[in-house]
Amino acid sequence: MHVPAPRRLGELATHVGGELLGDADLLISGLNGLAEAGPGELSFYGNTRYRKQYDASRASAVLVGRDVAPREGVALVRVANPHLAFAQVSRLFHPVATFAAGVSPGAHVHAEASVHPDATVMAGATVDKGARVGARTVLFPGVYVGESAEVGTDCLLYPNVTVREHCVVGARVILHASCVVGADGFGFAFNPEGPRGPEHYKVPQAGLVRIEDDVEVGACTTIDRATLGETVIGRGTKIDNLVQIAHNVKVGPLSLICAQAGVSGSSELGTGVVLAGQVGVVGHIRVGDMAKVGAQSGVAHDVEDGQTVSGTPAMPHKEWLRASAALGQLGDLLKEVRTLRRRVEMLEKEKGG
Repeated sequence: MHVPAPRRLGELATHVGGELLGDADLLISGLNGLAEAGPGELSFYGNTRYRKQYDASRASAVLVGRDVAPREGVALVRVANPHLAFAQVSRLFHPVATFAAGVSPGAHVHAEASVHPDATVMAGATVDKGARVGARTVLFPGVYVGESAEVGTDCLLYPNVTVREHCVVGARVILHASCVVGADGFGFAFNPEGPRGPEHYKVPQAGLVRIEDDVEVGACTTIDRATLGETVIGRGTKIDNLVQIAHNVKVGPLSLICAQAGVSGSSELGTGVVLAGQVGVVGHIRVGDMAKVGAQSGVAHDVEDGQTVSGTPAMPHKEWLRASAALGQLGDLLKEVRTLRRRVEMLEKEKGG
């Protein structure tokens, strides 16, 4: 395992454009969480929910917001965004791995495929007829790039990734282990008079998937090819593990889709949309630009630009909070209504008598 060399805190502060409160020559050997960090380590504090951990942290230095007061015995680096600064410093200690260029003798590259000389194709990877692989892209063992598919420059395709025929993957894309790009969309037409009786007749899935630049797709996620046309994942979008994107979906740039979410066919997500874990989106609707959907929500109708919704069916988040708070009182309310109903019935009988 690679052990990074220590770096001076002043160098790290300069790297992130931070204001240093402390010893610039302090050596930092690594990074850790607030609760786990010890002497010689750097951590970050960017959320007041973690104030207790910050106050108790044994870290030698902490990346903090611009308005955090000095703390005795701890060096601070004030920055606009502590989380981002932590990521930038972490990259210094954990640089992206590099791989020797070339095609392994154990790989299968079709004679009519095009693999850039600076690409890396490891043993057990397959590049089919007419496929193209760009410069500095790495195909790990078990990767399959289908016929006439394209994978751009500086991509990482981890073990057992499948990019099926005619699909297009842009530059600087990361596809994690066992994700599938371009599986058939779930399209069937019911035929009551099939040759062997009633059947679900498969609709040919003749389109493709287009993944734009700087996208990351998690392990075991599936992105289905379009019935006709394209399924599109927009630039800079990040998709978590175990997500299902159906045929002809359009995902806008810079969106975030968390684990176990599912987006049904022909739906559209705008720019900067956030789908939290286990969200379900029905087909043929639009989730607007910068909209956010809470965990386990079911989205059955269009969501306006900038709106935050939660629940099933999804509703404005504040309404969902009120409804959730009332849910625990339903039993008592029901008893009260029954009691009031009996009293009304008794009063009506007395009045009638």
